[in-house]
Amino acid sequence: MGSNEAIKQSVQAGLGLGLLSRATIEQELALQRLVVLDVAEFPIMRHWFVVHRRGKRLSAVAEAFKQFVLKETAGLMGKEPHAPSRNKKR
Repeated sequence: MGSNEAIKQSVQAGLGLGLLSRATIEQELALQRLVVLDVAEFPIMRHWFVVHRRGKRLSAVAEAFKQFVLKETAGLMGKEPHAPSRNKKR
């Protein structure tokens, strides 16, 4: 499906199940148009990446945000924050 809205409409029409973030379906949950199913092996953990242009000096705010994200996600995963990897040009 091409959009979250298309998935929501299809599920509401009875065409099957959908997989969306809870934030995406808040209104439908409040209106009881959709329900959340309790499924084994959920929630799905995703890999997220913090990226910026090589050699780009980040503003103080951007650097603080980057450090916050790295620290908080490491804490959620029970890991120590690690130094960023440096990909070498080939």
